[in-house]
Amino acid sequence: MIEEAIFEELLELLERRDFRTLKQKLSELHEADVAEFIEEHSPDKAAIIFRLLPKPQAAEVFSMMDSDQRRILVTAFTDQEVSDIIEELYTDDAVDFLEELPANAVNRVLSLATPDTRKLLNHYMKFEEDTAGSIMTSEYVMLHPSYTVAEAIRYIRTHGADRETIYTCYISDPTRRLIGVVSVRQLLLADDEQMISEVMEENVISVEVDTDQEEVTNIFTDYDLIALPVVDKENRLVGIVTIDDILDVVRQEATEDMAKMAGLRPSEKPYLKTSVWSLASHRMVWLLVLMVSGMINGIILEHYEHVFIALPVLVSFVPMLTGTGGNSGAQSSVIVIRSMVLGEIQFRDLGKVIWKEFRIGIIAGLALSAVNFLRIYISYGHNFALALTVSLALVMIVIFAKICGAIMPILAKKVGLDPATMASPMITTIVDVLGLIIYFNIAMAVLNI
Repeated sequence: MIEEAIFEELLELLERRDFRTLKQKLSELHEADVAEFIEEHSPDKAAIIFRLLPKPQAAEVFSMMDSDQRRILVTAFTDQEVSDIIEELYTDDAVDFLEELPANAVNRVLSLATPDTRKLLNHYMKFEEDTAGSIMTSEYVMLHPSYTVAEAIRYIRTHGADRETIYTCYISDPTRRLIGVVSVRQLLLADDEQMISEVMEENVISVEVDTDQEEVTNIFTDYDLIALPVVDKENRLVGIVTIDDILDVVRQEATEDMAKMAGLRPSEKPYLKTSVWSLASHRMVWLLVLMVSGMINGIILEHYEHVFIALPVLVSFVPMLTGTGGNSGAQSSVIVIRSMVLGEIQFRDLGKVIWKEFRIGIIAGLALSAVNFLRIYISYGHNFALALTVSLALVMIVIFAKICGAIMPILAKKVGLDPATMASPMITTIVDVLGLIIYFNIAMAVLNI
C-alpha cells in the first residue's frame, strides 16, 4: 500500500505536468506502489504515467496490475509499446496476461511479438489452467554436467540477467532430461576446478506439467523451496515454478475457498470493481438453497405440530439447537478442509476422522448440555423431563453435526467436487433438517407425546 504522503506528492506532480520529476520519483518506488498509483487514474492518465517508466520497470509494474487495468492500457498502447511489453515480461507473466484478454486482443498481442516469443507463448498457453504447466516460466538457468564451477559461474553472469531466478540452477543431459540441481551458494563455496557433476544434487524434487497447482504449493511448503522444476512424462525439463507465482496461487486458492465456504461464487475482480449485479448473482445460489432449507424446516415443524401443540415451549429451543448444530458442523468442516488442503487428510483417513469427531462431539455436546440442562431446570420450574429432552437432543445434534461436517468435504473430494463447497451453508442446511427430526423424536420419547 503506497503511503498517503507519497501518493499526494505524485498526484501534485502529475497535475502540474512536471513529468521529469514524476519520472524520477516513480523510478525510486517499488513496482507494486507504482502499479497502485497508476490504477487510481483514468485510462488516459494511466497511459501517460506508464509511458514515463523505463522498459524493465514498466514490465514489472505491468505484471503487478489487475487484469482490468492491463486490458485498458493495452487498448491505449501503440503497436511498438505492446511489442516492448510482451518481450520484457517473463513467460509466466506474459501467459497470465494473454489468458485474461479477449480473443481479438490476444491475436493483436501475439502478432506484435517476435516469432520466437510467439512460439514460446503458444507452447505455454496449451497447458491446462491451474496446473504446474500453466504457472511455470521458461526463464531459468540450465547447466551442462561437464561444466566446471568456474565455467558455470561465467555462464550465469552472461545469461542470468534474462532469467527469472538464478539462485537455483538445473542440470540436464543432451536430451534435456533433468539429472541434477545446484544452488548458487554451492557453486560459490566449491572449488573453481570442480565439475558440476561433482557438486550437483542428483535427488531432484520435481513435478509434471499436469500436476495440480495446489499440490505444487504443498511441495513448496513441505520442502521450503524457492523454485521447482517442471518436467514432462519423459522427465525432460520444460520450465520452473518460482516462489512468487506460488504466493499468487496461495492467495487465489485461499480467496476461492473462503468464498465457497461462505456460500459464494468466487470472483476474480476486487470488491469495489465488481458490479452490484455480479455480486448479487454470485450470492443468489446459496441464498436460494438456504431458503429452500427453511421451507423444508417448515414442513418438518408442520409434521411434528402435535408435539409442540402439546408442549408449546419446545418451539422456543429450536433456534438454539439448530444454531449450535450448524456452528458445530461448520467448525469441523473448516478444520477438515484446511487439513485436506495441507495434505494432512486423505480419503483413507475417513474412519479416523469419524472416530475423532465422534469423541469431540461427545465432549462438546456433554459440556454444552450440562450448562443447558441447569439453565432449563432452574428457569422452567424444575421441569426435569423438559431439561432432559433438550439436553439429550443437543448432545445428539452436536455429535451428528461434528461427524457430518467432517466427512462431507472428504466425500466431496472423492467424487470430484470442491471440498470447500461443503462448508457452512451446506452443513447448516443438512444439520437443521435432521436436527429437528432428532429433537422432536427425542421429545416424543421422553415426554410421552
